[in-house]
Amino acid sequence: MKAFLKIIVVVLTFNVTDAQTLKGTIVIDSIYSENLVNDFEEKTTREVAVYLPPNYEQGTKKYPVIYFLHGFYGDHTMLEPMTEILDFAIATKRIRPFILVIPNQKTTYEGSFYSNSGVFGNWEDFTVKDLVAYMDMKYRTLAKKESRGITGHSMGGYGALNIAMKHPDVFNTVYAISPGALAIVREYGPNSDTFKELAEISTYEALEKTYFGKVMVAFGRSWSPNSDNPPFYCDFPFDYEDGALVINQKTLKKWHENMPFYTLENYIDNLKSLKAIKMDWGRNAGERFTQQCKMFSLKLENLGIKHFAEEYIGTHVNNIYTKEGRIPQQVLPFFEYYLEFH
Repeated sequence: MKAFLKIIVVVLTFNVTDAQTLKGTIVIDSIYSENLVNDFEEKTTREVAVYLPPNYEQGTKKYPVIYFLHGFYGDHTMLEPMTEILDFAIATKRIRPFILVIPNQKTTYEGSFYSNSGVFGNWEDFTVKDLVAYMDMKYRTLAKKESRGITGHSMGGYGALNIAMKHPDVFNTVYAISPGALAIVREYGPNSDTFKELAEISTYEALEKTYFGKVMVAFGRSWSPNSDNPPFYCDFPFDYEDGALVINQKTLKKWHENMPFYTLENYIDNLKSLKAIKMDWGRNAGERFTQQCKMFSLKLENLGIKHFAEEYIGTHVNNIYTKEGRIPQQVLPFFEYYLEFH
């Protein structure tokens, strides 16, 4: 009996040690894209952070790829602090070994919103065409839609949903973590302080002192750019003149065309062809997130689009990037179940 217990202890010690020592590696790559050529000095060569699973260098095996889109103000450097939870998820068998990719889509206006601006670059095309093609060419990927997942947090959650519903031939599975910019609600709306404040701003120095003002400029440059409208070179759907609200219907239409809540009916067949859709949001993330996420999920339901939607206890940023958080406990197991690993 003692000998048997010693064997058990040895095996358990080996397993724990093995889980602790097997680590993935990070590669910082870069891609030049003609889709990003622009006249406003946005970089056309973008860094791409790639997580390669443990023992990648020693084998010939091919892996599924999860594309992770960062949030507003973020960039590719977020992969380094995420590596521990990716290793943890593999070691604890929440997911089989995989490749994860985070492209740098931070711009001079803080975030591309993964959208085709034209004036400031075509970021959606960069993501769907250039990034995926490059990964399949350079790395040992399973180069098929069934083995590609797309996810992201906040601005990245918006990008993941928007791209997946437009390109189900490229990405077959999507998980949006606290997605933003789905609809015009709360601080994005005409009667909020956001546009009243923005109407009084005419310099970048003043804009830097705001948060929602910067978000609206990013929306504008992503969805309604205007090279002839300095200083921000974009149009807004709402303005204030002498304290009175003015609604610019043409610009509002452009914003609606880029916010997924308003375009779902155009992509019903695409959405139904996706293997799996999930979104979540923190209960205490703020009403602009909880309201639009509930609206979006309800509309998916009304259109007959099968999906998962979950409100969890947390804010917009906590309970996500830890071993107990959403990524290793929910996001990666979701992809483990729905992606093809062979």
